[in-house]
Amino acid sequence: MKFKAASPSQLKIGFLVNPYAGIGGPAGYKGSDFVELQALADKGELELRAPRRAQLFINSLQEVLARSATTAPVFIAAPSAMGCDYLRDWPFEFTELDCNLRQPTIAEDTQDLCKTLLENAIDLLVYVGGDGTARDVCAVVQTQIPVLGVPSGVKMQSGVFAISPQAAALVLAKIIAGELTSLEEEEVRDIDERALQQGRVNSRYFGSMRVPQELAYMQSVKQGGSEVEELVLLDISADIREQIDDIVSSIEANTETFALLCAPGSTTHFISQDLALPSTLLGVDCHLFSKGKVDSFVDVSAVKLEAILESLTASEKIVPVKLLLTATGGQGALIGRGNQQLTPNVLRAIGRDNLWVVATKQKLEQLAQRPLLFDSNDQSLDRAWTGLIPIITGYHDRVLYRVGINYD
Repeated sequence: MKFKAASPSQLKIGFLVNPYAGIGGPAGYKGSDFVELQALADKGELELRAPRRAQLFINSLQEVLARSATTAPVFIAAPSAMGCDYLRDWPFEFTELDCNLRQPTIAEDTQDLCKTLLENAIDLLVYVGGDGTARDVCAVVQTQIPVLGVPSGVKMQSGVFAISPQAAALVLAKIIAGELTSLEEEEVRDIDERALQQGRVNSRYFGSMRVPQELAYMQSVKQGGSEVEELVLLDISADIREQIDDIVSSIEANTETFALLCAPGSTTHFISQDLALPSTLLGVDCHLFSKGKVDSFVDVSAVKLEAILESLTASEKIVPVKLLLTATGGQGALIGRGNQQLTPNVLRAIGRDNLWVVATKQKLEQLAQRPLLFDSNDQSLDRAWTGLIPIITGYHDRVLYRVGINYD
């Protein structure tokens, strides 16, 4: 199916934000649906992630439209923090829906707003959120109109999101400019967060929605399952073990510390187990090698990670730090999907040159040459870390692969 705006001046864009989407990620939770997490956010104890993502999308859209001299669309937006707050400082024409929202807002607010947006005859709905938000939107919208998700969640299993707020802006700008865009039905999936906290991945299908098919900018459905190439993973693990031994041998004489951070994923979990290191499948683990012993901290939050790294850099000695991470199967997300504990501050403290990216060649081939997604929620960091990066694919086996997309 093809989608094309009849005229840029007639394009009506629905705009909806779930302000709580993604609050659990940096804190080490596996989602943001827990009421207790939302209560902490209301108290200011957890930072809201979605408002920044929404503003980044709007900022990027304004920049793209200004460069192309394309007429801006008319927005039909949800009230206050669920939509209009991010449009007020920009020269976009918008109408604020007259709706009474619960405080704090809940799933029913998203669903009620979607019904009202449909009644306003919008051409396309842009929503900021995660898989839970996509579920709520899908429950009402289904395949009635095209949708475009701006990612702000923790898990991001569904195929109804752009790969980043900037990418969503580029996709929408193409539509606003009147470019012919294919539409495809993509799955909405979500995970039981209680089970996920216990290390069980139960992904369920909740329906489909129609999304623009700009392949460079839209993410795929997350592919589950464990790696079957066990021999390849053992080879990768042997390579990592050798590098760890070399670093530990070099620091023992000086009684220094070496820090190894292990990001989530079945590949990194397999390697951690093979190295006999305590690990969690879906969390970030930190291992400190010093004086012939290893102190491990499993499933740590962003705050804990920042504190550990700050303590390591407090001494005058240079402390080696390495981050072991892999890309999500099918999606190719390196940063920004299920590992938001790796905040921009944490990543800067580690440094791009201290990444140990691991993946089987089969996993890379499944990406069909799409670059790995790097979506740190910090534009300057995303730009700085874009480019070719070595990926460990076996014992003493490396390939160069592109990370990040240039949105300029």
